[in-house]
Amino acid sequence: MTARTLTSTGRIRNLAITALTTTAAAAAALTLVPSSAHAAEVKQTAAGVTAGDTGQTGNAYANNLDGWIKESLDIMKSKGIPGTYEGLHRNIMRESSGNPNAENGWDVNAQNGTPSKGLLQVIQPTFNAYHVAGTAHSLTDPVANITAAANYAAARYGSIDNVNSAY
Repeated sequence: MTARTLTSTGRIRNLAITALTTTAAAAAALTLVPSSAHAAEVKQTAAGVTAGDTGQTGNAYANNLDGWIKESLDIMKSKGIPGTYEGLHRNIMRESSGNPNAENGWDVNAQNGTPSKGLLQVIQPTFNAYHVAGTAHSLTDPVANITAAANYAAARYGSIDNVNSAY
């Protein structure tokens, strides 16, 4: 090859790399630009509708573990139930690894026909006894499960923060 061919090959290679880089940057920018549907959703959330679309107004909560804990903490605060984010998170990770549909099918409760369920592995009778008004009446609803478990832990141990093992 001549020096001129190498220079042309080098230019073509540089142009190809530049084109790939530009394409990648454009693709990344497109994923970062919200669609009009997303903008409407953000606007609706900002107007006071929760991210979980419960129809409640007030703070917007993400439909994930962080959001469920924060929503539960706000409900707990309004009901005088003690507990912190750290205490809830630590116990949730130990009990269910953050899976709101977790179910224990092997312990004594399960053997007796009442398996522990949800983020904080609550059995139905305990959920019924410690259910907090204003939350769903479903054992596996993340916010209802967290709030009922925190209410139970407060009655039994003073706070969910004092629970460091299965309760």
